Amino acid sequence: MAEPRVPGGETAELDLPCGRTVAVHDLDMGLRDYECACGERHAVVMDVHPLSRWVPESIVDVLRVTVDTSDDWDEFGTVHVMGMVLEEFPEAVASVDLSEDGSVGYTLVWMTDFDSRRLHEVVVELLVELMEHAISHAEDGSVAAQFEEQMLQFDVSEFVEAYRAERDFEDEFDRAV
Repeated sequence: MAEPRVPGGETAELDLPCGRTVAVHDLDMGLRDYECACGERHAVVMDVHPLSRWVPESIVDVLRVTVDTSDDWDEFGTVHVMGMVLEEFPEAVASVDLSEDGSVGYTLVWMTDFDSRRLHEVVVELLVELMEHAISHAEDGSVAAQFEEQMLQFDVSEFVEAYRAERDFEDEFDRAV
């Protein structure tokens, strides 16, 4: 028998890092954490989620201007960030390409072995590393030194806590800051 919402076809499934599977049609675009039958919460990210989910728009703007992408995506965004996470934690990230499935509202979905709060910290840490690498190529050595000094005072966990509180991550209608 055909699955609902997928005429004549099977519902795509995502094999989670914990060993369970989830039907992608059960994932709402506003979902940030998936309560898994394994008892854990898995972060859910889709390509349509804005990069401002993790950092302020002003930083997103700088990243988009600074980072040159050499792929099918027009600008640096969530797809690239999740690629960085996947590269850093290959065993902790599951993903599926749904570009052939027009019924879900997104093209790519990732789920991680950790919850959305931990993923937020990981993303911020990776973006800081990316910025640090970019700054290291600056012709003015004092800029790199200044950035390093600022990063010594930067607390990722504290930033994530404040950013999530400001964005009101308790509901699916958070807004860019």
